[in-house]
Amino acid sequence: EDLKRFKKMTTGHTIIMGRRTFESLGRVLPNRHHIILCNDAKMEIQNENVEILGDISMLDKYMKDEEEHFVIGGATMYKLLMPYCSKMYITEINQDFEGDVSFPEIDLNEWEVVEREQGPEDGVNSFEYEYVTYIRK
Repeated sequence: EDLKRFKKMTTGHTIIMGRRTFESLGRVLPNRHHIILCNDAKMEIQNENVEILGDISMLDKYMKDEEEHFVIGGATMYKLLMPYCSKMYITEINQDFEGDVSFPEIDLNEWEVVEREQGPEDGVNSFEYEYVTYIRK
């Protein structure tokens, strides 16, 4: 269900990610402009829907326009770009997991919840989760 929601929200928009996140996708996602923020000068993707940028300053034109763009990972991208974001769509899972990376802590002094929706049960996973939308105060 979360992937269906991701597809619906990001189709027709720009998605911004790091190299490892792009590689984990396994392909260029249809109907989306992909921006890969990466300092690997050797990285080349021959696709009109993919743009490789070597520095955060190259994102200025996207940060200044009125369009909605989506940062989709990984952890370094979230940490690096969170100060520039005004809205976050977060899937919060009511479960603790072990891992070696995590999403940055959300400071509720800076962010407020404007929408909270219980994720539907799909019979596939056993976790309770919510879709939460935050806006910067």
